[in-house]
Amino acid sequence: MTGRTYLDCYRTLRLLGALAGVSVALGACNYTSGEVVTASVPVDYRLRHPIAITEADRSVVIFVGHGRGSLTAPQRADVLGLARIWANEGTGAIIADVPVDTPNSRAAAASFREIQGLLAAGGVPSGAITLRHYHPDDPRTLATIKLSYPRIAAVAGPCGLWPEDLGPNVDDPAYNQNKPFYNFGCANQRNLAAMIDNPADLEQPRSETAAYTARRTAAFEKYRKGESTATTYPEAEKAKLSDTGK
Repeated sequence: MTGRTYLDCYRTLRLLGALAGVSVALGACNYTSGEVVTASVPVDYRLRHPIAITEADRSVVIFVGHGRGSLTAPQRADVLGLARIWANEGTGAIIADVPVDTPNSRAAAASFREIQGLLAAGGVPSGAITLRHYHPDDPRTLATIKLSYPRIAAVAGPCGLWPEDLGPNVDDPAYNQNKPFYNFGCANQRNLAAMIDNPADLEQPRSETAAYTARRTAAFEKYRKGESTATTYPEAEKAKLSDTGK
């Protein structure tokens, strides 16, 4: 091998070494915040199963027999209750699904006319009622009248998901880490969302209502006289079965 070849190899090695040093220096300048973000499941059940605000349907089902074309007393109460609630929370028209070509189709049509009158008596305008005919999928089942309307609702779930084994498993990343299982807290969040009267309460407090002037005047009058402003309930003593604690 000639001297020129040795010299070329030496220059090549020096160039590779310089490039390696530059890459190490540039790598040292990389900045990391120290916060590692992964796609792992949150430990807090409120973050794992959050309550969301969405638009959902509220519905009432009216069972209609083939030989009766009028509503029962409980059914009338259900329709009037639907009209009252619709005025407070409805975000769209009331849709009435009425069956056709069924043994009870004539009775269902007569029942729907009575439903229209009850909804009108409850304050629902005629333009807010939409009639929609349907054919039942199973002719053996009793066709019903379904009244539904969209509203703002709080929902959570779905529940019953088990992506990991609950038992000891060395392949489970949460093994020996004392973490709750995935479905933990889902039923509680779902029940809480179903009990919420006004979903807007999850986002913001309600505005204050007017003060009860009569009670406030009585309390200020007692305060001016130096008397106790607490409310007394004389009937509460009559319900006690023992004098213990008096």
